Amino acid sequence: MYLLANGALSIALLLVILAAGFACLEAWNGRDRGLPWLERANLGSASLVIIASAILLRALMLHDFSLAYVAQYTDTTLPLFYTVTAFWAGQAGSLLFWALCMAAAGLLFMFSRGYQDLAPRTRSHFWLFFLALQAFFLLLLTGPSNPFVTVDSPPPDGQGLNPLLRSIGMILHPPLLFAGYAGFAIPACLALASVMSEERKRWVDIAHNWNITSWALLTSGILLGGWWAYMELGWGGYWAWDPVENASLIPWFSATALLHTMLVERRLGDMRRTNVFLACLNLLLCLFATYLVRSGVVESLHAFGSGGVGGPLLLAMISGAVISLGVLAVGPQARTGSEDTHPASRRGAVMMLVWLLSALGAVVLLGTIWPVISQLWEANPVGVNQGFYNTICLPLFTAMTMLLAVAPWLGWTGGVRQPGALVAVACTWCVILIAGWWSGVDPLLSVAGVASAAAVTVSCILLALQRKGLARSRWFLGSHGSHLAFAVIVLGVAVSGPFQKSYETPLSPGEKFSFGGYDFVYVEKRQRETPEMAIDEAVISVSKDGKPLGQLTPQSRIYRNYNHPSSEVSILFSLGEELYATIHDLDGDRVTPLKVNINPMINWVWIGSLAVCLLPFFVLRRRGAPQEDSNG
Repeated sequence: MYLLANGALSIALLLVILAAGFACLEAWNGRDRGLPWLERANLGSASLVIIASAILLRALMLHDFSLAYVAQYTDTTLPLFYTVTAFWAGQAGSLLFWALCMAAAGLLFMFSRGYQDLAPRTRSHFWLFFLALQAFFLLLLTGPSNPFVTVDSPPPDGQGLNPLLRSIGMILHPPLLFAGYAGFAIPACLALASVMSEERKRWVDIAHNWNITSWALLTSGILLGGWWAYMELGWGGYWAWDPVENASLIPWFSATALLHTMLVERRLGDMRRTNVFLACLNLLLCLFATYLVRSGVVESLHAFGSGGVGGPLLLAMISGAVISLGVLAVGPQARTGSEDTHPASRRGAVMMLVWLLSALGAVVLLGTIWPVISQLWEANPVGVNQGFYNTICLPLFTAMTMLLAVAPWLGWTGGVRQPGALVAVACTWCVILIAGWWSGVDPLLSVAGVASAAAVTVSCILLALQRKGLARSRWFLGSHGSHLAFAVIVLGVAVSGPFQKSYETPLSPGEKFSFGGYDFVYVEKRQRETPEMAIDEAVISVSKDGKPLGQLTPQSRIYRNYNHPSSEVSILFSLGEELYATIHDLDGDRVTPLKVNINPMINWVWIGSLAVCLLPFFVLRRRGAPQEDSNG
């Protein structure tokens, strides 16, 4: 069975290499007569990748420990949904899942109407880039990161899944990221193909749905990862600027920039080179994100060892950058389109947004790889801390939020459309900022974040009131609704982080303490066992002003094959102050210590996150539907 899987991947690799070489020959000779063969090659390679993926999934579900990957990431007590999660728990499996997502994306695009509308030469050029990218992943899967390595003496049971990964967040977080990464391959390859073939149809129109969907998947993966960190790591926060967190955030900056610059090309017909560059940059940064996680170049809580894939990933990034810049430099469409910008215009606001996102990306990138860079002059390099990122990035995010409030009131080529509305937006920001300063709220940057979120809210309300029925428009919900959801996230971040309160104390049953206006009583410790784990649970009764609010039940768990205890968070949900409790160590019935956090408005981060991931789907284009634009 595993010989079949290895054979499927090897044949797929040979097929895409031959097809990519043939596509290169066709492009060199200016022909497209071999297009049907290229499409058959894509169909064949995708089918073989699907077969290999099905074999790995079958092995996981049957607990076939003769496969090293299955023995390393599953055991006989692991529930079925976590067993499926093990598909992408390790390096080899996650790379196979990415290849599977790419194969699915290639098939969906090949059978789409947008693809059929392209000139045959453009389609042929598309397969040149896409099949070459597929070949790279298949080369990794048949070489240094093969998931179908067998063992001569299978163990009676597997090691099991890392306790931190046994969460609904980890069921969804990695596949959403990989699906987003893979989805960006379509716009990148299409952009390069359109430039080379002088395609008359605008590639940004054809790639619109791909960019929106991939961005939404990537965003949901990042935000779900933040929720996982909040619920599973037990430190009370959702973002620690960890290298792996940063890895997925860096391509998000370029992808967000592309969504807005594409709007300029569709509206004004320019920024073509910028869009091609950003589409290629998205894909390269997705590869870079994988390089950070898989190469071992930086240390992280949930990074993987190199496993021999670091070098190939670095080579792929360099090769992709050279090819992309080469096509942009010499391609027939490389020098078309005006790049002039009037600063006081919506186009100027988009360019300012691009620069802000670029600055954020550069800061996060520099901070993440700083330990690597500083090796040049330090014997023991140390990475930057959270304060570095917060000091630089939070003001830039605040400025970006304010820009979202102002931009809709600017004309595309200059001028202000409704000065009164713009004044109202600006006054909202100023009034809240001055009120916070006058009240002595510290830090003032948090007040600026709240003010920016309020300004976006006022801006969206005024936009909805300017024309009857506009608020029900798909384009308004998708574009400005997403901006409003982002403002809700900013509001939650601006309040929950700076104003979080934390308290730690050792506690025995019957003891109590007061903190933040709440009264806590340690009622009892409960113990139970399952085939999967042993559980110690502390029962903490919570009241305020004599009124019972509920019970916190934080747990300490010890999983099979993992001797180190892991903490399970307990919360009392609130849209205002959410109570959050963890226990780290136990000495008999005594917890040493109990940690309690009061997190104000934390759930607004998750509410905004859910909305910002779903609302963009309203702007997906339907075939034959009019292209409405709520931006005016």
